[in-house]
Amino acid sequence: MDNAMQPEDTPELRRLYQGFAEHHLNPLWTQIGDLMPRHPRPRAVAHVWKWANLYPLAQRSGDLVPVGRGGERRAIGLANPGLGRQTYITPTLWCAIQYLGPRETAPEHRHSQNAFRFVVEGEGVWTVVNGDPVRMSRGDFLLTPGWCFHGHHNDTDQPMAWIDGLDIPFSFQNDVGFFEFGADRVTDYATPRYSRGERLWCHPGLRPLSQLQNTAASPIGAYRWDVTDAALTQQLLLEEEGQPATVAQGHAAVRYVNPTTGGDVMPTIRAEFHRLREGTQTQTRREVGSTVFQVFEGRGAVVMDGERTRLETGDIFVIPSWVAWSLEAETLFDLFRFSDAPIIERLNFQRSLIEAEA
Repeated sequence: MDNAMQPEDTPELRRLYQGFAEHHLNPLWTQIGDLMPRHPRPRAVAHVWKWANLYPLAQRSGDLVPVGRGGERRAIGLANPGLGRQTYITPTLWCAIQYLGPRETAPEHRHSQNAFRFVVEGEGVWTVVNGDPVRMSRGDFLLTPGWCFHGHHNDTDQPMAWIDGLDIPFSFQNDVGFFEFGADRVTDYATPRYSRGERLWCHPGLRPLSQLQNTAASPIGAYRWDVTDAALTQQLLLEEEGQPATVAQGHAAVRYVNPTTGGDVMPTIRAEFHRLREGTQTQTRREVGSTVFQVFEGRGAVVMDGERTRLETGDIFVIPSWVAWSLEAETLFDLFRFSDAPIIERLNFQRSLIEAEA
């Protein structure tokens, strides 16, 4: 903002400012440029975490750090370099790698914060959500809505890692969080192929008449990779046949939805999956709100604020609000995406811009 209209520095003005300080007051005219910038100026920065670095650290944590009461989870939060010592990937979102060793159990608890899990590799763990055991396998997107009891158990002799996403920063800043311990173990050690929630809800185009009330978060515990993969495959096949099925040429995408409302899976988090054909490059865009991607499979690159970084399976990157970004696919390129879009849209702050090519 233009500082030309700031008052002249005089002894009287200094005494006025001293009075403000004594009574816990701050004048708007000295800080309007920071409080109301011409466009978003996020403290969070665009950043890439390489899976080749992350996974060995998670493995070493498995050797040294126990799972149990107190620490609760062997989860390693991704700390945005622009946010100081806060373990936040953005001002609204948390992202962590969680690692569970062979035959280990993470005890049950619940919290107000909404959570999900996405599995880039491995299998053998079940997350038990409100007593419903949910299988975790490669490519699956799994929900733990706020205030649901949940624990995890590894039924195999191999470790497993996945990413957690939560709205911890948003809930912390707004003082809405509650936490409660559950059982020291989990309430059901069964290992069914499909959870009870899936058996009830995962039938395309059909809704059980026994469950007609809408829910704030999706009642589906797991969105399975085989279904996601088939949906993306069919979009690209239809594009080949000349049908308008993709979001852009060579770019298929789906959004995970709450079947009771048709909206986002959770009130504070949006989740999507994107597939780019080899050689595809997206347009450069800016969006209000924060986005996190994890590469599920393939090779490519992300360009954020003009800086290009090559990406491989497992790599995670964050795009803060209003940072210009685009994607490039060297091979068939699959990416999982989550964002704070439901918050931004509910508050009517959404805005986006497609930048013209140079």
